[in-house]
Amino acid sequence: MVEYEELTSREKAAILMITMGKSASAMLYRHLKDDEIEQLTLDISAMRRIDPEVRNSVINEFHEICIAQQFISEGGLDYAKEILEEAIGPEKTSRLMEKLTTSLHTRPFDFFKDADIEQILNFIQDEHPQTIALILSYLDKAKAAAVIIELDDELQTDVVARIATMGATSPEYIKEAERILERKISSMGTANQEVAGGLDAIVAILNMVDQTTERRILEAMEKEDEELTDEIRSRLFVFEDIAKMDNQAIQRVLRDMDNSDLATALKGSSKEVTAVIFDNVSKRLQEQLKEDIELMGPVRVRDVEEAQQKIVNMIRKLEEAGEIIPVRGGEDEMIV
Repeated sequence: MVEYEELTSREKAAILMITMGKSASAMLYRHLKDDEIEQLTLDISAMRRIDPEVRNSVINEFHEICIAQQFISEGGLDYAKEILEEAIGPEKTSRLMEKLTTSLHTRPFDFFKDADIEQILNFIQDEHPQTIALILSYLDKAKAAAVIIELDDELQTDVVARIATMGATSPEYIKEAERILERKISSMGTANQEVAGGLDAIVAILNMVDQTTERRILEAMEKEDEELTDEIRSRLFVFEDIAKMDNQAIQRVLRDMDNSDLATALKGSSKEVTAVIFDNVSKRLQEQLKEDIELMGPVRVRDVEEAQQKIVNMIRKLEEAGEIIPVRGGEDEMIV
């Protein structure tokens, strides 16, 4: 049994990801770099049984770091140190502050540094134009320009004008804006689930990410541990596995499927999947799907993968509800 004191930072991160649950962990994966994803995935896969005390210690450490960062943003390092020493003692505060000083924000809104344009737009869309202007003025110029391009015309003009006429801004206003946005980011929520670790945990997480991310992770992992990667692949359900499902299960999935998404998904599917789908729809719908596929012309790979992912997510949802039993990539077909 691994002791809490023996855990590396990466192992603590893996335990935290498992504890948070698959949905929240999948969201966090989108914000990580490729090498971080690869290492964290390997650590999650290597986790077996985690002692509840170790899990609780990791959660408590994470909570203390979050509290400390909040105190720092409110009143600086000295203020945070003073408050924490009263709460958790000088020795623990010293260790905590040492960890934090290497990872503190160097610029306001630094938590947007690795976010993509769509994520930034999602977080700022309901903010006041002055707040948006303030945020963009601290972002990388290329990223700020890309965000401005995506704003509605009226808002775009307003924000640009506010940036152009912006003078000195009080630190209190900046801290408040940061606090609000960080609260929005954290409000994504976490699932209160039992720590399980191992293959089941990583398969659950990978089942929630998009296919491009999944493929990139597994290709990177394969270079480090081919046997482990093969075992993970065998447990994942992918769009092409639809060809292995029985007709009753396929018909149940198609009942809730949007025809436009289905047509887009089939645009990039194998002949086997297309054939099994067509075998389970009416002649009229077959003709409609064929016509839709032909008329849509070239389609971006990302759009095809998103449509296929919708179908896969629906299959997983129906499986969790016990309505269907899909056959996974590495499973043998069943004889009834």
